[in-house]
Amino acid sequence: MSRSRVASLPVWFLAAFAVVAALKLASAILAPILLALVMGVVLSPVTRRIDRLGAPRALSAFFALFASILFLLTLFVLLEPVLSNAIRRAPIIWEELREIVSNVRYALRGLDQVTAEVATALSDTPQAVPESGNGGEDEIALPSITDALFLAPGFAAAVMIFVGTLYFFLLARREVYDWISSSRDVPLSTADMLEAEREVSRYFLTISVINGCFGLLVTGVLLLLGMPYAPLWGFVAFLMNFILYLGPAVFALALLLGGLVAFDGPMSFAPAAVYLLMNMTEGQFATPALVGRQMSVNPLMVFLSLVCWLWLWGPVGGVIAIPLLVWGMVLFKRSRAAQTTSSGTPGKLRPNRLAGAKG
Repeated sequence: MSRSRVASLPVWFLAAFAVVAALKLASAILAPILLALVMGVVLSPVTRRIDRLGAPRALSAFFALFASILFLLTLFVLLEPVLSNAIRRAPIIWEELREIVSNVRYALRGLDQVTAEVATALSDTPQAVPESGNGGEDEIALPSITDALFLAPGFAAAVMIFVGTLYFFLLARREVYDWISSSRDVPLSTADMLEAEREVSRYFLTISVINGCFGLLVTGVLLLLGMPYAPLWGFVAFLMNFILYLGPAVFALALLLGGLVAFDGPMSFAPAAVYLLMNMTEGQFATPALVGRQMSVNPLMVFLSLVCWLWLWGPVGGVIAIPLLVWGMVLFKRSRAAQTTSSGTPGKLRPNRLAGAKG
């Protein structure tokens, strides 16, 4: 490594630190903007098909936006009865969970007392036995209506930023690509970025179909097991399956708690065990068979990307982590191919095929 590169390392480190700090501090604005850009890339095939029919770009962008909003509203209407019933029963479910946690806490306290008594008997100096607590339970209040009212303006602003960015990106994304490709420092053409857009949208739509079928299958299995709110569990399984590794792990833990509340005995562990078996089968066989293995994503990169974006922006970061990673990898490979071609080295620009990083 040359001295100039070594001397520039602190500058790159400070620049990376500044970028991360800016992403963290400006999450209220940047999170919906980046989520809208990812959704715009995913919805780009819809706008392309409408453009081919001769419709104006404004109409195609509005139709894609309207279709996505209508899809979300339809899901909300279908799940609203289940959500309302779950919210009404939330205090009862919460009390049952508190009882389970209290039993585990008392068992651990008893173990601590036994350990302290054994240590006191073996040592020469007496030791104090830990107290069993104040006898009361820690009160954890559920979010109130006042909390929701305080959060409503920020949520409404985020929705407006998301909708506006999504619409205008769908409307003028070709101009954006032309502006980026016009820079001499960017070794990418508009065709390269459009091809990367097609690959990412094809990947994400395929994964969405797989996750949708998986959510329906989870709903059916939980209905057979007699699990309450099976459609809601299936919908959450569909969403959490987009967050590779971490999402299914969190959902399995939640399903374990739900099984402890709903059932008694060994049956309490059945929903989580069946879900883990289904998730491993889907990750090892279904996704690789339908998506392909031509472009493998390093599991370490996937995990680090998820951790970083979840730390930065929470659930929104978890949703955009994998599409951004795949988008960046496609653009990087096409830029390397473009540089190789421009330098005179024999090479051919091949379209990339994406593969899932599950399993």
